[in-house]
Amino acid sequence: MIIGSISEKDSFEKRVLLTPDTIKKFIQLGFKVNVENDFGSFLNIKDEDFKSIGTYCLRRNEILGSSDILLKINLPTFEEINLLKENTILIGNFFPHFNKEVINKLIAKKVKIFSLELLPRITRAQSMDILSSQANLAGYKAVIDSVYEFNKAVPMMMTAAGTVTPAKFFIIGAGVAGLQAIATAKRLGGVVSATDVRLASKEQVESLGGKFVFVDNAQNLETSGGYAKEVGEDYKKKQEELLKKTLAQQDIVICTALIPGKKAPRIINEEMLSLMKKGSVICDLAVEQGGNCIYSEIGKVIEKSGIKILGYKNVPSRISETASNLLSRNIYNFLSSIYDKQKQSLKIDENDEIIKSIYVKDILN
Repeated sequence: MIIGSISEKDSFEKRVLLTPDTIKKFIQLGFKVNVENDFGSFLNIKDEDFKSIGTYCLRRNEILGSSDILLKINLPTFEEINLLKENTILIGNFFPHFNKEVINKLIAKKVKIFSLELLPRITRAQSMDILSSQANLAGYKAVIDSVYEFNKAVPMMMTAAGTVTPAKFFIIGAGVAGLQAIATAKRLGGVVSATDVRLASKEQVESLGGKFVFVDNAQNLETSGGYAKEVGEDYKKKQEELLKKTLAQQDIVICTALIPGKKAPRIINEEMLSLMKKGSVICDLAVEQGGNCIYSEIGKVIEKSGIKILGYKNVPSRISETASNLLSRNIYNFLSSIYDKQKQSLKIDENDEIIKSIYVKDILN
């Protein structure tokens, strides 16, 4: 079978789904691997490096037309779909319900679509979980970006000239990205607190040295899959009062709150911003799904009333080498789990919990 992968045309996307380490493993399994010319240009990997391990570097159209399995971070364009063979297996990160027109065109072309962000949160799927691997990096990078924009030192320093007080970090949302943000901020010497609607997050936050901030007497708002539920109006009012008091004391705020399949909840409003200290920094990792902060804009760093609001697009791609290494391992772990080496074909069991969750095979209405 031929695995192919092409670069993304989006200027904000510098990640790839194949690296030399995983290509070697695929070749050992019996696959032939094709990548686009200059595939590793953002990762300091030359075409010669790919060729030296048995990879073929081809033109974009050749890869699209010859691949049995096409690895792509985002959905192909209509033009690219026309070049695909029937029964091509397409694997990536596609958010089907937000891209129905493209998904339906792929299904009409008899392309088999596996969208890995839909993986269930079960132990067996952890090594394939592209959302978690990338969210982990986003949480780390959000802290680094925020500290870069912050005009003060982060750790406490005892000097002959006096004491420098530590920066205060507040993390909104204690999922994978939020927990990594807590850990990174603590390593840099910050004083860290965090909030989340899921009560189970309290123990995780405190285990990393953070203080957990929670609405008193609130119910646990967690789905059976481990994600946050949408909150009611009564909770929102209590949360708003709590955040007003908390945000006024913070130096750096990292927003990571998301609800799967829905617009990001608006958490920081104009009144809360007016109470924050001048020189504070907000990094909104939810900006691409509507944003947790009222003024955040995709791909921009803006300033409002002396507060910097970071709305970087595709944060994991800002550390594309590490992000690509993790993505490629996620892809390898998924494909190798369904590959029959003796028959040199994929075993697609539609009753399997993982396949059932990620296989998009019906026209979307």
